[in-house]
Amino acid sequence: MILAAGRGTRLAPLTEAMPKPMIPIASEPLIVHQLRWLHRAGIRDVVINLHHLGDQIRSHIGRGGDFGVRVQYSVEEELLETGGGIRKALPMLGPEPFLVLNGDVWTNYPFRTLCDLAPDLAHLVLTPTPAGQAGDFRLDDDSVHRDADGSATHDLTFCGIAVLHEAIFNDAPSGPFSMRDLYFRAAAEGRLHGERFDGLWVDIGTHDQLRRVRRINL
Repeated sequence: MILAAGRGTRLAPLTEAMPKPMIPIASEPLIVHQLRWLHRAGIRDVVINLHHLGDQIRSHIGRGGDFGVRVQYSVEEELLETGGGIRKALPMLGPEPFLVLNGDVWTNYPFRTLCDLAPDLAHLVLTPTPAGQAGDFRLDDDSVHRDADGSATHDLTFCGIAVLHEAIFNDAPSGPFSMRDLYFRAAAEGRLHGERFDGLWVDIGTHDQLRRVRRINL
């Protein structure tokens, strides 16, 4: 599943005219690059959630045949945030573990390595926390932890790439909510797993980050 419903307000005014996943990178929309990454990993079925200017994504991607995948769309009449959006799409995703990718991520992560994972709840891809930012987690072997006594030990940031089992949504709230709440709960219960990734990863949340990605692709 590609999460593509958000408004991308920090990239305004650009995102007032197009959804963030449609921003061009090296002559193609970001979401097209993402679909190609997933296709190369052997993934053929993709769900994309839509809200803000979502018709632009649907018009460009269609059913996904031009990119070697089959696409279904989960349309949100109200913005459901990451957790609510995925929960709404569960009937399309099926009972087996599934990969989730934020629609604003640029990376060279090898997605094929995730295709055989079957976590009880979730497996997160984490990267060293950028300078000047607060980390989300720490990693002990493949166990992901979030310490209650502050973030000084949290040296890793969630990449927006995960493999989820639908069981992580047991007892989840209805309506809009963030996946961070479920990840933090699973970490507190000792049931969250993950890996460290030291390769290229950019969360395209600001104009500076967008310029960085475009420089990479000159």
